[in-house]
Amino acid sequence: MHEADITNTVRYKYKFQFDDGTEREFTASLDSRTLSLLSAPNPKKPEWTKLKYQQCENCPLSSDVEYCPVAVSLSGLVEEFKYSTSFDKTWVVVESSERTYAQETSVQNGLASLMGIFMVTSGCPILDKLRPMVRFHLPFATAMESIYRIVSMYLVSQFFRMKRGQAPDWSLDKLNELYKDVGKVNKGLWNRLSKASSFDANVNAVIVLNTFGDALRFSLKKDLDDLAPLFGDHTGPSL
Repeated sequence: MHEADITNTVRYKYKFQFDDGTEREFTASLDSRTLSLLSAPNPKKPEWTKLKYQQCENCPLSSDVEYCPVAVSLSGLVEEFKYSTSFDKTWVVVESSERTYAQETSVQNGLASLMGIFMVTSGCPILDKLRPMVRFHLPFATAMESIYRIVSMYLVSQFFRMKRGQAPDWSLDKLNELYKDVGKVNKGLWNRLSKASSFDANVNAVIVLNTFGDALRFSLKKDLDDLAPLFGDHTGPSL
């Protein structure tokens, strides 16, 4: 592989190791500039990946699009884990160019972390808005870590809006609206996967992702009170 190929590609490799000695390995390859998904594990297009099949109620895609981009990007994963149970234990190793993460966890938590990458890089117009977070992907993140990363990402995006002469949303009002839309996408995906999987790991992985969105919306409602003590009086340099 040429150095240019490495520079132009962001990769996250997930390896699931089970007590019976079996392993499952998946790699998410992304364009380093656009963070668009370059490859998904064995992408297939079964019936449940068609756009009209349990289509999200807020889907903005036109009727001439045949397949849901999120469903197609996840189809290989769904096939691999369709007989897996949510709370089966697994050792998950995640490799990126910067560092390696490892944790013993449940299948649903490891799968949720991996699914999140494919979902926000697949080309869904709603989930695309979360794409910058993928460049700083944090496997096995807690709810508080996720809230911090989401809010930080959003505020940086508002800074760039201001630099372009657009009105920034420093009050985070539109972030709450965005996660309402994300919740509807998660619900639609849950409906799809409940038809495509024999066991519950795939479905519950989506539920895990959705709980982070619910935690964010609850935290925004409370004006991020859970994060406030971390800062104290250290709110940055005065001007």
